[in-house]
Amino acid sequence: MSENNKRYAIIVAGGSGKRFGSDMPKQFLPLNGKAVLMHTIEKFDQAGATIVVVLPAEHQEMWLAMCKDSNFPVSHMVATGGKTRFESVKNGIAAIEDLADADLVAVHDGVRPLASVELINRCYDTAQHNGSAIPVVNPNDSIRQVLDDGTSRQLLRSSLRAVQTPQTFRAELLRGAYDVEESPLFTDDASVVESAGHQVTLVEGEVTNIKITTPLDMTIAKALCAD
Repeated sequence: MSENNKRYAIIVAGGSGKRFGSDMPKQFLPLNGKAVLMHTIEKFDQAGATIVVVLPAEHQEMWLAMCKDSNFPVSHMVATGGKTRFESVKNGIAAIEDLADADLVAVHDGVRPLASVELINRCYDTAQHNGSAIPVVNPNDSIRQVLDDGTSRQLLRSSLRAVQTPQTFRAELLRGAYDVEESPLFTDDASVVESAGHQVTLVEGEVTNIKITTPLDMTIAKALCAD
């Protein structure tokens, strides 16, 4: 990677913990001795990225205190999240000073602490050559689509993929794609970039790259971290 292809990571950590059933945001909950978000940040630090953590304003004081109390060593910027994920990512992009078109930007869920450094590197490397990299895995379960009339139909599982993060892009694509008004059709960064007329490149994800949403997810994450 040349000096003209700097790596950045925008880690979106705006969860409230309500779905998890916790008073504390789930990205701050302990996972084998440290906050979930700390695990996530460490992975991108190991991949050589400059890190921007996007947090709601009301969570920032708590986060900074946690980092101080635990002597968390990884340097990172903190940006203020918006009302939606789209706004939060946009704020994260704006927080990166001197972002060059050739730089690489990964957008990752703060509550996906188990993405391997190998996966992160694969996404950066693919985005450097192809402009984008979207990690996906094959669904294990059969899938049915529910139609407007209440009936359903089977979808061909072999043609479907479950989408993960980090979704990674050359900065010129991501920044340009986010320079629009938000749309209900934007479900992730790939959909934002596609709406700007760009195709995205899929890469192999990891079944262990789970998003911690429920207490069961945390139990699984703890078991995986222990391996």
